[in-house]
Amino acid sequence: MLKEKAGVTAGKIWEALNGTEGMSQKQIKKATKLVDKDFFLGLGWLLREDKVETSEVEGELFVKLK
Repeated sequence: MLKEKAGVTAGKIWEALNGTEGMSQKQIKKATKLVDKDFFLGLGWLLREDKVETSEVEGELFVKLK
């Protein structure tokens, strides 16, 4: 069940990022209406699948598609 939720959540994050140059954690959470634990669950999935890159911009987590 948790694995399925991770995949669905990753899909929401990917959809939010698709067509952008990347977004901050706050922007993604606002666009997807995810809480922290779900955001990081989906982000972990995308990182494991090598679909996203992360960096820190002005002290904030920044995520973009590869």
